Amino acid sequence: MALLLLFLGPLEDVAGAGEIALDVAEPLTLAAIAERLEPELAVALVGAKIRMALNGNLVAPGEVMAGDGDELAFLPPVSGG
Repeated sequence: MALLLLFLGPLEDVAGAGEIALDVAEPLTLAAIAERLEPELAVALVGAKIRMALNGNLVAPGEVMAGDGDELAFLPPVSGG
């Protein structure tokens, strides 16, 4: 029973890895997920410019309900030219 968290770009540096698996018994909200993470990472993930994709679909922070077998990706803003 695991929820896979994926971190892209600079979030990977903050997390110390590109992904983390959390053992979960039931679906969790974003706030509940953040409580299980290191404080620095939790703060970085709830930044106003961070987007999230649950199983490949973009979701708003209030729509996150992720559990066993789900993949939640955290997408930092990108720049280009």
